Amino acid sequence: MPRILLIEDEAAIRRVLIKILTEESDSYEVIEAEDGLAGMELIKKEDFDLVLCDIKMPKMDGVEVLEAAKKIKPEIPIVMISGHGDLDTAVNTMRLGAFDYISKPPDLNRLLNTVRNALDRKELVQENTRLKKKVSKQYEMVGDSDAIVQIKDMIEKVAPTEARVLITGPNGTGKELVAHWVHQKSDRSKGPMIEVNCAAIPSELIESELFGHVKGAFTSANKDRAGKFEAANGGTIFLDEVGDMSLSAQAKVLRALQENKVQRVGSDKDIKVDVRVVTATNKDLKKEIEEGNFREDLYHRLAVILIKVPSLNDRREDIPVLVEHFTKKIAEEHGTAQKEFSDKAIKLLQEYDWTGNIRELRNVVERLIILGGSEVSEKDVKAFASK
Repeated sequence: MPRILLIEDEAAIRRVLIKILTEESDSYEVIEAEDGLAGMELIKKEDFDLVLCDIKMPKMDGVEVLEAAKKIKPEIPIVMISGHGDLDTAVNTMRLGAFDYISKPPDLNRLLNTVRNALDRKELVQENTRLKKKVSKQYEMVGDSDAIVQIKDMIEKVAPTEARVLITGPNGTGKELVAHWVHQKSDRSKGPMIEVNCAAIPSELIESELFGHVKGAFTSANKDRAGKFEAANGGTIFLDEVGDMSLSAQAKVLRALQENKVQRVGSDKDIKVDVRVVTATNKDLKKEIEEGNFREDLYHRLAVILIKVPSLNDRREDIPVLVEHFTKKIAEEHGTAQKEFSDKAIKLLQEYDWTGNIRELRNVVERLIILGGSEVSEKDVKAFASK
């Protein structure tokens, strides 16, 4: 039931507003406060879905209530109630964060529409917050091994800086999770996180993908197109499998890092960009440099901070908690009850050679949940987890 706080020093106005709201919907719970000071005390102690607040009141006026409430509970929509002489002030409160204002005497339809819109907005904000938390949870790093703890500690130190990060490790170890953690814990977390899989893009298209192109730059360039560096402006660009990037694209990335500028393919116009570059690779870049496949000057630009993600075989002590994490996640995805794994089943999984790392473990856990018994046993592991 939506809870509405009505802050109004005139008892007659309070009665009118309460009557309008309660007759419109018996699902509204309206709590009264006779002045701004009493209203602020309620806002501090209780949760409300909407505040209706008069502007001219004793002890604490509506503008003061608005400013104070927005500091402690910015998510609450606040609608100001204005007398005829308060209209200029009411308009100014919109700049201070008020959702809207209504005039005295209140128009029935105007009041109800404003209340509905404010409550809808509150619900939308809550849903967006929930989705952001869900996205954040999607990239959760699971494990308590020394190697994972060290990586988490390093991210805590590195993320708030602008230092470029190079993440290395075998396929399937979760390098992209590290990249997302670096972004989410940085000052750029409110900006975009743009991912580019350099290995999945043909070499002849990688420059267009990264830097964009102008109409007519090549046969299929039918219109101007911004690249990933422009899309990541103000945020982070994650170049996954950077070791697979062509030498020509490497030269342009190096220039972008040196000058904070890019040029679209087919154009000589510089475009300023403000991005943090995080990269990842499963290759030995120093070996690639020796073989002439990777620029040494670019390597030193990218590898300001090196984070090495261990293989699953090097962190077997994390397998029990990873299995529990995956069983819970898979149960949520399938809408089924969470299965348990026997101790012997877990021990056997810890003995396997995980060449596919975390990605392979996740697939095996899902297979065992689907094909195994009500409790996944050692016998199930031997039957269904074999290579």
